[in-house]
Amino acid sequence: MVDFSLLLWAAIPPLLLLGYYYCRVPFAPPLLKLLMFFIIGAISGILALSLEWIFEIVVNRVVDWHQIKLCLPTSRCASTLPGIALRQLLEVGPIEEGCKFVAVVVPIYYLQRKYRLFASTVFLFTIAVALGFTAEENWIYLFYDTASILDRTIGMPVHAMFSAPWGYALGIYISSNTRLNRDKKFIFRAWLNSVICHALVNVLSSAWRYSLPLGFLSYGLFPFLLWMFWRLEQLLRKVQGKPAITLISGHTPQHRYWQRSLALFALVMGGNAIFGLFLLARILSPLSPSKLFDADILWFIISRFSLNLFFGVLAWGIYRYLRHSARRRYF
Repeated sequence: MVDFSLLLWAAIPPLLLLGYYYCRVPFAPPLLKLLMFFIIGAISGILALSLEWIFEIVVNRVVDWHQIKLCLPTSRCASTLPGIALRQLLEVGPIEEGCKFVAVVVPIYYLQRKYRLFASTVFLFTIAVALGFTAEENWIYLFYDTASILDRTIGMPVHAMFSAPWGYALGIYISSNTRLNRDKKFIFRAWLNSVICHALVNVLSSAWRYSLPLGFLSYGLFPFLLWMFWRLEQLLRKVQGKPAITLISGHTPQHRYWQRSLALFALVMGGNAIFGLFLLARILSPLSPSKLFDADILWFIISRFSLNLFFGVLAWGIYRYLRHSARRRYF
């Protein structure tokens, strides 16, 4: 019974997010096909976990993984940030993005024999596979109790955001009547971009364990995730034939530089406002509901929530200002 409840916690949030994107895409493929890709994505997660395990065994036999030159002289590679970055770039990112890519390409190879696939359909298949991969990963983390339900729920859309670039590139290639060699190169560059972003997110999420100044890198995690979510939404608009949302619309280089600075500031403020609310939820989650109404704890909740809400509203205001400026520029 416990295992079944964990399975539900692992699978239902990604399925709900998949349903959200399914409702947003006109002429979406049948729901059963999306569920098939979701299941294939979960299987690809098991395959990726197995390949990573084999990779670790092989590398440790060929070369001492813990004595690589990038490691600090007095510590192990696995416990240092450079060692984590190296592992993410050489092992985790390529294997996981590669497994997801194969999980999308192989079924599409057979489907395109019978159907003409739109770019939005391929992109939605990519999201389905990524969310299926997430469900499998959720179950592993929850089963071994290495992450909380809250942690996994917050990180639920991350794999979809990782895979969005190559999902978009693959969709453009599959739906094109003239498949050029440059489009294939675009797919590889987009996949490489996903690997790098995947590795960078995992490195930033590990930075909080280290002392300053490395610990400051953790404050870049949620702004970077917010930017990747923005990129996912932009690519989703593109595959549907909708114009991208424009924020940088200045007439002069100085004006555009000012707008880029504002956009970066909004990302930092908005991302860390979400980060602050996430930390607040983690602090409060072990407490019983009755404890939340103690005067000191209630004041702590109100003050922290208000502070993060202020930064979030400030970031939203900057975003609305940039959008309004772009509308005035083009209309």
